[in-house]
Amino acid sequence: MAAARAAPAAAPIPADTPAGNWVDRLAPPGWRPWLRLSRADRPIGTWLLLLPCWWGLGLAMIAHGPAWRDLWITLVCGLGALVMRGAGCTWNDLADRDIDARVARTRARPLPSGQVTPRGALVWLAVQALVGLALLLTLGPAAIWLGVASLVPVAVYPFAKRFTWWPQAFLGVAFNWGALLAYAAHAGRLEAPALVLWLGGIAWTLFYDTIYAHQDIEDDALIGVKSTARLFGDDTGRWLTRFAVVATVLLALAVWLAAPTGWAALPACAAVLSLALHLAWQRRVFRPGDTAMALRLFRSNRDAGLAVALFLAMAGLA
Repeated sequence: MAAARAAPAAAPIPADTPAGNWVDRLAPPGWRPWLRLSRADRPIGTWLLLLPCWWGLGLAMIAHGPAWRDLWITLVCGLGALVMRGAGCTWNDLADRDIDARVARTRARPLPSGQVTPRGALVWLAVQALVGLALLLTLGPAAIWLGVASLVPVAVYPFAKRFTWWPQAFLGVAFNWGALLAYAAHAGRLEAPALVLWLGGIAWTLFYDTIYAHQDIEDDALIGVKSTARLFGDDTGRWLTRFAVVATVLLALAVWLAAPTGWAALPACAAVLSLALHLAWQRRVFRPGDTAMALRLFRSNRDAGLAVALFLAMAGLA
């Protein structure tokens, strides 16, 4: 009798893939590398891209009043964050595939492990970008032009770690661009509250992504990749305090510029207070050498951002 054919080896799974995620449980095996390339197995990045959009929309509702069109803007922001975060991750992995192959946490990603070819990744990137473009075209001229402009920081970000100690700042510029876009989608133009909110979001990103970067600090040092975690080192706690203060003050200023009146002022103030308290809690429990805690704190920023979005929406509807 002929020897039984050996079963094909299972495709490697990145070390930081959440256990029990929906991709590994529900997606057909052939789809999994593509979904992992878009980080569909870890939705925290989609949330962190989406939440500034909802902040910007809530702020615009405070400044100009709510409209039925806001329901569509809310939906487009959600779908757009999903596909554009996937496109951004695909582009990032194309740029970083050689670096990822040398880092323990990332060497099993689809590109460095060979599950997806660079040509295939480019096609997948184009498909996601086209879906994002179709959604963007429904939001009006000001938002469309802002969406096109967002491609610049998105394109530059993967290379920032090669030439600056502040790649987290480039991520902040890109990830919080949605605050400008969603505000403009509602108001038809950019205004001071949106710009201040965007700057506050950048400070928030510097806070949470510095924490995240502490997971890779040893590998980054070995291969020469720069980050704020490496730059700050043991002084990270003080920098986190500074970023938290700046993020909170700028959110408060953005809310003040939007000029909530009457009962709207209460949830607007609650938005600022909720962010301040959550960032203070993260700063208190952060330990530079505790990588498990770093990941937990990073993911907790979804809850911090959701609280702000909820309170701003309440203020906008009041």
